[in-house]
Amino acid sequence: MYRNKFIDNISKKNISIYDKINVNDPDLWIPTDELERIFNKTLIGFSLNGLALRTRSKVLKAKVCEILGYPIPNTFKKTNPRFPGQNFDTYIQKSNNLQIWNEELDIKRRYVIIKVSVDDIIEKIKVVNGSALELLDTTGTLTTKFQARIITGKKNAELIIPNDTENIQRLISKEAKYSNKSKPTDLPQINKLLSIEKIFEKLLKLLNYEFDDPGVDQERLRGQGLHQSVCNALGYTDYKDDGQFPDVTNQLLEIKLQTSPTIDLGLALPNSTEAIPDWPKIGDIVIRHSDVRYLIFYAKTNNLKVKLTHLYVTNGENFFVRFPQFGGLVSNSKIQIPLPRNFFDV
Repeated sequence: MYRNKFIDNISKKNISIYDKINVNDPDLWIPTDELERIFNKTLIGFSLNGLALRTRSKVLKAKVCEILGYPIPNTFKKTNPRFPGQNFDTYIQKSNNLQIWNEELDIKRRYVIIKVSVDDIIEKIKVVNGSALELLDTTGTLTTKFQARIITGKKNAELIIPNDTENIQRLISKEAKYSNKSKPTDLPQINKLLSIEKIFEKLLKLLNYEFDDPGVDQERLRGQGLHQSVCNALGYTDYKDDGQFPDVTNQLLEIKLQTSPTIDLGLALPNSTEAIPDWPKIGDIVIRHSDVRYLIFYAKTNNLKVKLTHLYVTNGENFFVRFPQFGGLVSNSKIQIPLPRNFFDV
C-alpha cells in the first residue's frame, strides 16, 4: 500500500470523505499535484472490466477511499462533489468526451479524470480544477434531456395503445407494403405506413432474441445492433441508419434499448404537440412528436450477450400513460467537453 504523510494523517484522524477540510490545512488537505501523483502510483493497472456502470462507479469510489486512508462508507451519499472533504469528483473516460451531469463547472472543484483502456484497465489519471476545464468548454451550455422510468409488469410484451394518433391514422393503409427500394431512412408516405398494431405484431419475433454485447459502456453499438434487427423484422432489405430522429424514419418509429429502468428521451417530450423540426408535411399533415411510435426493448446482459426480455410499443401521445416521467428533477442536463488528444500527456 502506498503511504505518505497525507494518507497517514487522514487514517489516524479517522475522518470521513464528507468531513470538510480547510484548503490551508498542511496536514490533511492534499494539494492537486500530490493528489494526481498518488492516484497515478496506486490506480494504474486497476481493472474495472466486466462491471456494470453503477457498480463500476461504486467500486472506484471505494478504491479511492482505501487509497487515501478514508473508511469506506456503507452507502455513498449523493453529494456534490462526491468527495466533499477533498473537494473532487471522479470521471472514468474511455473516450475524449467528458460529460458532467446536472451542474455547472465549479472553478474551485478538482476533477479526477481517469483514462481506461478498451478492456477497462486504468491507464492514466489527470487531476485538474474547474478553471482548467472551463478553458476547454467551447459552448458553456448545459444540454437538457428529459427522462422517464420503466416499471416492468407481468407481461413480457405490451402494446400500450392499440391505435395511432388521429394524424397518423389518416396516413395508414391496411395493405401497406414496402417496395424493394424502400429504406428505413426514407420519409413516410401516405398508404405506406404500417399501423402501430402491425408494428407490434412484426416485432414480437424479437422477444428473447440475443446478440453480442459490445461492452457496458458501448450503448451506441448495442443500439445499432438492435436497430438492424428491427429493420430486418419490419421487412427492410437494406439497413440504413442516419442518426436522425426517429430512428426508422420511414415508419415514424423511435427505438429504445434499455438495460436500466431510466429512459433517456432527448430534448423533446414524446407527448409534445410541437411539429418535428425541419420535417415536411406528409400530404397535408404536419407530423408532431406525439405522432411518433416508440419501440422500447428492456434487456438483460451477462456482458457477453444481450437478451431482449420485454417489448413495449406506444405512441408519443400516450407515452407517459405507461412510463412515468421523472418527477422533481424533470430533466437531466449535461455539459460535454472535448478533451484534447494530449490531455493525459501534459
